[in-house]
Amino acid sequence: MNYKNVLFLLMGMNTFLVQAQDQDKQESEAAKILDSVSVNAYMRSKTHLSDVQGTYIFSGKKTEVINLGESNINLSDKIARQIFAKVPGIFVYDMDGSGNQVNIAARGLDPHRGWEFNIRKDGVLTNSDMYGYPASHYSMPLESIESIELVRGTGALQYGAQFGGMLNYVTKQGDTTRPFSFESINTIGSFNLVNSYNAIGGKIGKWKYYAYINKKGRDGYRDNEHTDSESEDVVLTYEPNSNFSLRLEWARSKYLYRIPGPLTDKMFQEDPTQATRSRNYFSPDIHVPSVIVNWQVAPQTKLQLTTSAVVGKRNSVQFDKPTNVADTINRATMQYNNRQVDVDAFNSYTAEFRLLQQYKLGKQISTLTAGFQYMNNDLHRTQLGVGTTGSDYDLTLVTPGWGRDVHLKTSNAAMFAENNFQLSDKFSVNVGARVEMGETKMSGTITYYPENDIPVKMDHHFPLFGAGFSYKAQKNAELYGGVSQAYHPMLFKDLIPSSLYEVIDPEISDADGYNAELGFRGNWKFLRWDVTGFLLQFNNRFGTLAQTDNTGTLYLYRTNIGNTLTKGAEIFIQGDWMLGSKTALSVFTSTAFMDARYTKGEIKSGNTNVSVKDNKVETVPNVITRNGATLRYKKLSVSALYSYTAKSFADALNTVEPPAATGAVGLVPSYGIFDLQAGFRISRTLELKLNSSNLTNKQYFTKRPSFYPGPGVWPSEGRSFSASFIVRL
Repeated sequence: MNYKNVLFLLMGMNTFLVQAQDQDKQESEAAKILDSVSVNAYMRSKTHLSDVQGTYIFSGKKTEVINLGESNINLSDKIARQIFAKVPGIFVYDMDGSGNQVNIAARGLDPHRGWEFNIRKDGVLTNSDMYGYPASHYSMPLESIESIELVRGTGALQYGAQFGGMLNYVTKQGDTTRPFSFESINTIGSFNLVNSYNAIGGKIGKWKYYAYINKKGRDGYRDNEHTDSESEDVVLTYEPNSNFSLRLEWARSKYLYRIPGPLTDKMFQEDPTQATRSRNYFSPDIHVPSVIVNWQVAPQTKLQLTTSAVVGKRNSVQFDKPTNVADTINRATMQYNNRQVDVDAFNSYTAEFRLLQQYKLGKQISTLTAGFQYMNNDLHRTQLGVGTTGSDYDLTLVTPGWGRDVHLKTSNAAMFAENNFQLSDKFSVNVGARVEMGETKMSGTITYYPENDIPVKMDHHFPLFGAGFSYKAQKNAELYGGVSQAYHPMLFKDLIPSSLYEVIDPEISDADGYNAELGFRGNWKFLRWDVTGFLLQFNNRFGTLAQTDNTGTLYLYRTNIGNTLTKGAEIFIQGDWMLGSKTALSVFTSTAFMDARYTKGEIKSGNTNVSVKDNKVETVPNVITRNGATLRYKKLSVSALYSYTAKSFADALNTVEPPAATGAVGLVPSYGIFDLQAGFRISRTLELKLNSSNLTNKQYFTKRPSFYPGPGVWPSEGRSFSASFIVRL
């Protein structure tokens, strides 16, 4: 009689006792009893994407996978420095601690709502409008996410032309081994945080389903700050056989955020918890329906068709004035002044067809992926409405009409193809191209601006090329690299004059450039690593110049103002050790060094134009480093994380001393943050997680925004605590 011992099923860093048996088919069906086998080991969790995954090719590209189930982070508040702790170079813009949005960037790009990334959920695009306002206002609860996949910019040809790359949130699927499963994650914490996430899932016949509902309420670290949010999702998947699936999904998120307003530097030093506003609100309500068809036509051929939409509104009502203008009772009327109402309506539709074909080239299997993407977007922006003098969230207009009532309509088609030539067992080369063909038309009225002076049509015609390679010197070590072109379309804010004294250059053009990288990753015994050097060239940045007309009158001219180059290194190293049969230790560093400078350009300073060549690019610190350790003993795990971000400038002029009145520009000081987390698995169905964020109560801020939510200092959150109780049935 022959027996095989199945030795391991490793989850996290835990040691498992595995009992296994394999019955010899020639013998009777009588029960067999085997001796137990103890396995002491640490798991090599997946840290980067496979060479080929679904209909994508990731060979030779800088990719990262974040497994949220392995950590004790505060999912409810979406603390990005904890979420992306092991991704070197991620800049986190902490404008509030509410967890409404994830504001991140990589390689010196703009972190506002992650709009430099092609953001997806299960492959479905969630950016609100890739050509008008690419921020992702859709905000899913991270309790619903199994893992996060990040592909740097050199992979851009396959999914979009973004400099930042692709950020894909992979949703939990529920327990498909039974008809019904249930998960409930309930969190309480500082600032009256109460969050409840409840999900069901399972498989019945040829149908799989997963659905959740999440509700949250929370005050803020600062006065007058409050968030109420909710989100829902329903997924149905029909799988008649192993080669075909039809996935239907509807997802929604909505939140109402009461905004405390910006501070001056003096106010921040005196009391960072104070507020300058009590009547400002922001509320997006976004729906993301989608249909995905996957078909394994043949063993070497896969097809995928994805159709989706992002529809909804981004609403705000604010007293939108500089920091030094107090929101107080008007003595003439004995009421507050009228607030400004803005409503953006998103209508973005995407269809994407993808084909992956594997074929034999010599003795090796090579892979081709190709496809077509079509987008049709209509961003209807109504702004500068005269709102009420009240204090509640109220979008009522007291004077009919809008100061700006504009449609930005874009239709864009893209064809792409990339081939991975497997030249030997160890060496492969990628070659790819993407052709973007689109047109944006703007129409409508701006009350303070002549209609015939508004740009009404912009073309987006870009052939983009890329190439890369992968050399696997041995099974657990890989040298990889590549270069890929990218472009950044002119956004709504770049095309709309803010006043009568501003003129848009009729020849203003989309920004373009490239990503290039060379990396070495692998693992050896207790060690794993991924070290990368990169270049990011960004041409034709948008900005403002000072000009004079024929009469000598000064006006502002919005145009392309210069080029930048970011050079850097991204370093991730982790060591994992077993310290006996029940104890494991993991230690890591995730560090990036960056030097981002203008290689040419000039911008307005006062009433003149000033060269910014060799100046540092705004909001790009030279060093971002996160270092952590996790100790696991039986069912208990404890993690510590120290995050440090070096100083940066808020403007291209590299202003050091901020203006006393607003704090809109100036140096952003360096800061270091210490977080402590713990998790305890009480039983198979019960788990407890504790999180302490900013344990030393460091007072800091990360950025001085130039537009929303208002120029000035936006304090990041001080010390907070949370506890999550998890039930899985």
